[in-house]
Amino acid sequence: MTAERILPRRLAVRARPYLETFDALAFGKDERSHAARMSMTAFAVRIASAAIAFASQVFLARWMGGFEYGVFVLVWTAILILGNLSCLGFHTSIIRFIPEYRSQSRHGELRGVLLASKLIVLLASTVIAIAGAFLIHTLSDRIESHHVVPFLLGMICLPMMALSDLMQGVARGHAWPFNAMLPTYIMRPLLIIAVMVAAVVAGAPATAETGMYAAIAAVYVTTLFQLLTVSNRAERLAEPVKRVFFVRGWIVVSLPVFLIEGFIYIVTNADVLVVGFFLEPTDVAVYFATVKTLALVHFVYFAVKAGAAQRFSSLVHGKQMEELSVFARDTVRWTFWPTLAMAVLLLMVGEPLLWLFGTEFTAGYPLLFVLVAGVLARSTVGPAESLLTMSGYQNVCALVFALVLALNVGLSCLLIPAYGLWGAAFATALAMMCEAAMLAFTVRRKLGIDMWMGAGAPVAKEASW
Repeated sequence: MTAERILPRRLAVRARPYLETFDALAFGKDERSHAARMSMTAFAVRIASAAIAFASQVFLARWMGGFEYGVFVLVWTAILILGNLSCLGFHTSIIRFIPEYRSQSRHGELRGVLLASKLIVLLASTVIAIAGAFLIHTLSDRIESHHVVPFLLGMICLPMMALSDLMQGVARGHAWPFNAMLPTYIMRPLLIIAVMVAAVVAGAPATAETGMYAAIAAVYVTTLFQLLTVSNRAERLAEPVKRVFFVRGWIVVSLPVFLIEGFIYIVTNADVLVVGFFLEPTDVAVYFATVKTLALVHFVYFAVKAGAAQRFSSLVHGKQMEELSVFARDTVRWTFWPTLAMAVLLLMVGEPLLWLFGTEFTAGYPLLFVLVAGVLARSTVGPAESLLTMSGYQNVCALVFALVLALNVGLSCLLIPAYGLWGAAFATALAMMCEAAMLAFTVRRKLGIDMWMGAGAPVAKEASW
């Protein structure tokens, strides 16, 4: 109404549909508007976090130099993967449990899963960290010396890294976008840089080892902050009833999710690890800088996924199949068009962005064209794996990502020794394209939803939940 009073009548008439859409998204009380706001919030945080992460990586690359930076990013990538795997799937399955238990007023189960998930994740991550440290120490004479100490330091990060991922899942399950995104994507990278600067100013060398000490401090501070804010808030919102534990049932649901999320995370980062296995740290540095630049495009998908998972769960448990189909198509559009716009922009400015890392890093610019093709293909199906997971089809989704992972690693091992970084880029892009095709096919077959960018009007069949 305010816009209609201010704007000329003809302009107001033309603008009215867009203003009504904006009003529905910004102020609507329905679940779809809430999910859209969460995705937009996640999108905004992801923009800021992508800029911060990019700037922090530029800073580390410039300060450490290509070799030490390559060592650091290889270790950091491995720890991120292990931290994700150490959650055993609870960081995603809890997004499904929380809306389910809240909608059904099952407060005992809600309080039970909040406590049990923390204990299980802490125990699993600690065991993996101890086993990893023992393995590194045992094989230290066979591992390149510049990797040994940084990897040992990385094991200290592991339990807190896993708990951080779990707290992000708890926040997403409650639809708290800022609590879910800010600690991991804003606080942590800023703290790593701040501690690194303080250490070097105090006289420490700008090496991968110093970088890992900074990472340990940042991860511990961030995770403790999440435990105080997210975990305590979730406990206060649950009714103070006796905790009910269905650990076996939770594990049965979480383990397939563990496979899915593990495969996704490994698929996302496997190229960096395989490059680190076959090539020198300087090549790892160039490739990682290229991938980090690509993250300025890929973050759109993660932002939409962060906002959509809780809504998928609510629609599934409410058996609202028609609304689910419409919302799934919405998430595809929310993913594809911003990704396309960001991809075009990135290809225009990619070379100067890589130059910020150092003149040797511009060698990664041609790889962006190949990698962007893969990201665009992946964006055409939106957060399809979240829909499958929240719909109870986590097993078949795990199979899809197992096939994608096998394809990615197989192509990487075949192409990287022969073609170097070009081989890594083509292996990753082809794996993303196959992933998109298999996910679209699986969603259509299991749910009757045409969840891809070229699909027609939503069509759904009855599904057995």
